[in-house]
Order: sequence, then C-alpha cells, then structure tokens
Amino acid sequence: MDRHAILRGMNTPEKLFHTLLGLGDDWEITELEFDKDSGEVRLRIHELPRLLSHQRCPDDGGETDLYDHGREREWRHLNVFEHKCYIQSRLPRMRCKSCGKVFQAKAPWEGLSLHFTAAFESMSLLLMREMPVKKAAEFIQETDTRLWRILARHVAVAYKQLDFSEATCIGVDELACRKGHNYVTIFADLVAKRVLYSVPGKDSATWKAFVKELGKHSANAGQIECVSMDMSVAFKKGVSETCPQAEVVFDKYHLIAKTNKAVGDIRRAEIRRGGRYNDLKLTRWIWLKNPENLTEKQTDRLKRIDQENLITAQAYQMRLCLQDIYQSPSVERAESRLLAWCRWVRQKAKQGRYDLLSIMVKVAKCIEKHLAGILKHWEHRITNAYMEGINNMFQMVKRRARGYRNDENFIMMIYFVGSKLKLPAMDEPIHSK
Repeated sequence: MDRHAILRGMNTPEKLFHTLLGLGDDWEITELEFDKDSGEVRLRIHELPRLLSHQRCPDDGGETDLYDHGREREWRHLNVFEHKCYIQSRLPRMRCKSCGKVFQAKAPWEGLSLHFTAAFESMSLLLMREMPVKKAAEFIQETDTRLWRILARHVAVAYKQLDFSEATCIGVDELACRKGHNYVTIFADLVAKRVLYSVPGKDSATWKAFVKELGKHSANAGQIECVSMDMSVAFKKGVSETCPQAEVVFDKYHLIAKTNKAVGDIRRAEIRRGGRYNDLKLTRWIWLKNPENLTEKQTDRLKRIDQENLITAQAYQMRLCLQDIYQSPSVERAESRLLAWCRWVRQKAKQGRYDLLSIMVKVAKCIEKHLAGILKHWEHRITNAYMEGINNMFQMVKRRARGYRNDENFIMMIYFVGSKLKLPAMDEPIHSK
C-alpha cells in the first residue's frame, strides 16, 4: 500500500489513535474528546466480540463467556503534544464455563500500576534513570509519589525474575545511606558486574539474609566459590557461618585505602609536632595520588620538599611500595615481598620517630594477621574494583532518594541502577473473582 492509501485509511483521529495504541480487532475507540478548559484529551475504549471469543480460563484453559463489566477505570497515557491524555474503559470480566472462575480481561495498554498505561510507565522509568525523581515528576506533570510507586512496582517485578544461578564470585561492601551509623550492605556478582542483593545493616546477619535471597533466584550458598571484601570481622563471621566452602579474598583496594589513610594520619601528626608546617601545608592531595597522576605544579612541589627527613614522605614511599607488590607475578613472590615490606616498616619505625610511623606499623600488623586472605588475590584475581567504581553511582542514588527516609526506597534505587533489571517489567495479568 502506498503512502496516500495509508493516509486515506486513517481519515479520522479515532482511527489514528486506534493504530497508535495497537488495539487491533479486539478493541475500538468509541469516543474521543478534548476539553479546552482542562487541556486534557480523553479516549473511551470498548471491547469487540473478537476479544471475548478468544478469552480462555487462566486455570484450566477452558472456554469462557462474558460475565459482566468492571467499574470504569482511567489510565494516564503519554501526552498528546503538550496535553495530558487519559484512557477510560470498563474492562470485561469473563467466566469459565467449566470451573466457574471469574477473571478480568487484560487491556493491551495497561501498565503494572493501577492508573497508568505501559507507555507512560516506560517514559517515566527512562526519565527517572536520567534525573532525580522530583524533576522527572515536574517534567511529566505528575506527583513524585506516584512515580515512586511506578518505580517500586517495576523494580519489585523485575528483581523477582532475576536468575543468580551463575553467581560464583561475590563482592560485598557497606554503604552509608544516611547521616550517622546508618548503613546498607550490598552484595554484587563480580563477574556479571551487577548488584545481587542489598539489606539494611552491616553485621553478620546480612549474610544470612543474602543466602536466604539466593534461594528465591535459583541459587544457593554452595555455589559461591570466593568472596571479595574488606577485613570486617562481621563479614568474616557471616561468610564462615553461611558459606564455609567459599574462599575469602581480602580486597586490594581496601588495603591500599587503609595505607592511604595511614599516610594522611602521619601527615597531620607531623604538622601538629611543629617545625614541618611549611613543607606539609597544602600537600594533602599530593600524598593521595600516585606520582604519574600528579599535576605539573604538584610534581614541582614534591621535588622541593625535603623528603629524606620528612616522615610523611617515608610513609608515602611505603604506600607506593605496597602498591607495587600487587604487580607480583605469583603468590610465592607476593608473600615474600609482603613479609619483607612488614619487616622494612618496623625497621624504619625503630630507626626514626616510632610514635609517628607506628601508624604504618599497624598496617603491617594487619597484613600479617590477614595474610592468607590477602594472598588469595593472586589465586582468584578478583577485587572490589567494580563496587568501588559504582560508588559514585550510589552517591547519585542517595541524592535521588533524598526526602525518602526509609531504607526500602534507597535499596529500590540501588537495584534500579545497579542490578541490570529488564525494564519495563512484564507481569502476569491480575485476575479477580
């Protein structure tokens, strides 16, 4: 059919909307009106006999007949130009001829939420992925409360359908969700790079909740081969109680971060001791970076610092040496270098000002205490780099969840942006008796 024939076939607005909504031979638009005062477009839709003849009982697949029509419902649809658009209909209810079950026919425009079409929900989800919920609500002229309900419904349905059966390498970390000691623990698949589960708290009980959740997604604790985490006592206890067969890998980035913090603590302590203020003032970011990442100005400043007699500079070199150990080709070489590093730190502390370098000695003691788990890095070659990399994304989640003080909404947003959900979600039709 040529272009002109198509245009002749759609010679009324009703036919145009009929085609755009994909109503086919099952439904018809019986009324189309535009209210100039409210600026709203309303479509009234009714079923056709063909729809009724094709309905089958969801329980036994038996033939049905028309029982009655439900109450009139209204769905918000995508805007027509700048005008709000609503669909109104009384959906037919069918009764099975054999078992007597009464159920409601599903309309093709329905979304998962009660008052919105699938197309409107899809647009809302797209906007909420790219901007704060409140801004998205303003853009589409809806309340943010309703948008949160749309999001909650789709995330709940899509998350329920996730399959964790291939998750073997798990990363776990805690994330502060509000001021004070309010945390959620996040479990992620480090191979598939997606969030698996999140739960309030950061104690060993979070592991019991995680293992229980695995059972709902075609998985079990026995399939977990290794876990990358920090040196948290609670997490270690959780793994030993729920996944005793899993090997614990103490995360490289947490150890380097601990060493970085020690360098910063030594810098502040050396400033308080006096006499080195001019060398150390405004140098905080120099000690946090690797030499190759320093700006030209920072590089020049580092060259002018008397590093030989500066305790902070010695601690900085210790941190760089520890990082270099992670380039070791084998676990045997790594173990030898780690133990040598610990001896070197202690020797330097005895030769210099022990009260300052004792902070770095604590790092050495930590390495010796957790050496077995640290060395597992060379066996499994996994880190929490993925979880550290999405930290900025989670900070964005916190901003989007602002104003919603319960953990459920925060966790829902974590799933929305981090679990690779299939959205918009598809659900089974809702039946009624």
